[in-house]
Order: sequence, then structure tokens, then C-alpha cells
Amino acid sequence: MMTRAEAYAELTKYVDNKNLLKHMISTEAVLIRLAKHFDQDPDLWGMAGLLHDIDYEDTKEQPEVHSLKGAEILESLGFSPDLIYAVKVHNERHGLPRNSLLDKALYATDPMTGLIVAGALIRPDKKLSGVDVPFLLKKFDQKAFAKGANRQQILSCSELGLTLEEFLGLGLEGMQGISKELEL
Repeated sequence: MMTRAEAYAELTKYVDNKNLLKHMISTEAVLIRLAKHFDQDPDLWGMAGLLHDIDYEDTKEQPEVHSLKGAEILESLGFSPDLIYAVKVHNERHGLPRNSLLDKALYATDPMTGLIVAGALIRPDKKLSGVDVPFLLKKFDQKAFAKGANRQQILSCSELGLTLEEFLGLGLEGMQGISKELEL
């Protein structure tokens, strides 16, 4: 498997949008935290999070192709079938089953990062340090808050054996660990 620095260099060949890159870095951080929680490979899980939307700028107008093209890119770069499948299955439009813990974790994490970022952005200091799980739980039920964060997809954390509270806590912990990089 290529190094994180090599993977990031490849990623930036496909992604220019700073906010999309921050989303992918956030997903990476959360998946690394989840991998440690589940005693899985944090390098593999982190790489899946970092690269999961590698094709998004190319496919945003064609959501039915999103993640299939990404899987092709990742296959051409020599990534493992487990990582490629997790990336492919994170787009539920394809109707593929989420089989592994990684598949389930990436699917549930993808929208959660947006919920956490939105939580930070409405705080007076606009910092992740001002966000806690009770705050996120309160905001979770407000439909107008972070509208793009699919609540049903986040709630699929139950497939991992985690409560929403546990899942948000692990996600927040992962993202707070990279708050400087996220400028939050």
C-alpha cells in the first residue's frame, strides 16, 4: 500500500476543492479512530476515508457513477480489494451490501463529518473544541441543522454495534485530533 503522503498527492490530482479535501481528511481521522476502537488496521481504514471521494469533483453531476469511478481509480493505483469495495459501497445508489466493518464505518461516517463541522461553525469561536456530544445529539434532531447530513445514514452506526452517542463521541474525538489541519 502506498504511503499516506503518496496517497494524498494522488488525491490532489483529482480534487481541488479545499472543503472537499477537508471532508476527506475528516473522514480519514474518524475512520482511524474507529479502527482503533474496533482493533482494526488504522492505516487501511484511514486510507479508505482519505480517498473515498476521489472521484467526486468528476461525478458530482452523475451521482449514479460516483464511487464506481473512484473504485476504478483506486484499483489502477493498486489499492486492496477491501478498500476499493468500501469506497464503492459507500454510495448507496449502487445497492451493494455493506459486508465488513470498514464498509459500514465508511458509510455511516461520511455524513457525520458534515454534522460535526456544522456544529463547530455555529459555535462562537468556530472551533471543534467547543463542540461536545450532548450538543451534537441536540442538534441531530433539528432537521434544519446540517440538512445535508443524512440522519438515517449516520444512524446506520448501529450496524457497527455503536449507539449514536458512542459514534458521535468517537467521530468528534477523531476530528478534534486534527482540528488545526481542519482550521476548526
